[in-house]
Amino acid sequence: MSNRKKLIFILLVISISAFVFIFSKYNHSVSKKNSEPISKSDFFFGTVVDIKIYDEASEEIFKDVFSILDDIEKKMSINLNNSEISKINNNAGSKEIVVSPETFYVIKKGKYYSSLSKGNFDISIGPLVKLWGIGSENPHLPSSKELKKAIALIDYNNILLDDAKSSVKLLRKGMMLDLGGIAKGYAADEIAKYLNSRGIENAIINLGGNVYAMGQNPALRPWNIGVQNPFDLRGKYIGILHVKNKTVVTSGIYERYFEKNGKRYHHILNPFTGYPVENSLASVSIVADKSIDADALSTTLFSLGIEKGSKLAESLDGVDAIFITKDKKVYITSGLKNIFEISDENFKLISSFR
Repeated sequence: MSNRKKLIFILLVISISAFVFIFSKYNHSVSKKNSEPISKSDFFFGTVVDIKIYDEASEEIFKDVFSILDDIEKKMSINLNNSEISKINNNAGSKEIVVSPETFYVIKKGKYYSSLSKGNFDISIGPLVKLWGIGSENPHLPSSKELKKAIALIDYNNILLDDAKSSVKLLRKGMMLDLGGIAKGYAADEIAKYLNSRGIENAIINLGGNVYAMGQNPALRPWNIGVQNPFDLRGKYIGILHVKNKTVVTSGIYERYFEKNGKRYHHILNPFTGYPVENSLASVSIVADKSIDADALSTTLFSLGIEKGSKLAESLDGVDAIFITKDKKVYITSGLKNIFEISDENFKLISSFR
């Protein structure tokens, strides 16, 4: 790990430990759960991964968890030259690439959500992400000509999938897949699946803000998950979700950005304009059963905005959303009325989307 990554790792561990979940000291019986977790952290997908287990867990379990994450990253990262995604991108417009069942599944899911969002979320957005470089050491404000060229390469319909061969082909040279908006969600689901297979029922899985709350807390009650304040430092929350066996994933303008000539450019890019999405939203948090769904939908609903985004969320089983606007209004879908509460008086909960 480079010195820069080590510094990022230390800072993120501090922020995650302050933010991910909140629960006070309990006097209730704790069954087989530990009142204090067994916890380990590591660095994957460009962020800190923090695993807290409240059941008995051996060193082997944590080793296996990080091995699973390492395998997923090596297959699906656009930043690794030998990943399966890089092989697909390097052969765009040329030939199909046979990939692992795991990578094929995530790409197929990504294409499904690209279609569901009518291209507002598009896993072929790689050329645009690379062009801007937001989150890298050298972000770039593209010219109109550069944007036009990148936009022309974005179209999920030009991703050909062959289920029989588990192969993927990009029809046009220069196309690039980027699973950054869905792979972490898949990874969280895989960790939860593995932990369940080892008899672990109660844990908090945090992949840089993608939170999976397994089971319940030591007081045998739902977990209290803080919803990040998009206008403040990590660890500052505007409200609390009470959930069990749910995932909470947030996309917002505060996550990754850079400033140029006094203007801030965030990382959620519009595949149609080429620029960061501009609407009334500061962040969207998705509450769902599966993290892969929540991951894709957090970007999708942010891009769609409150009206269209809320309609889509309400139409999907097991999916709810919290929309926070730039003027500090909070809108929630119907399934969250009894499990979400505002804790910051500077924010106003709006009971209706109308």
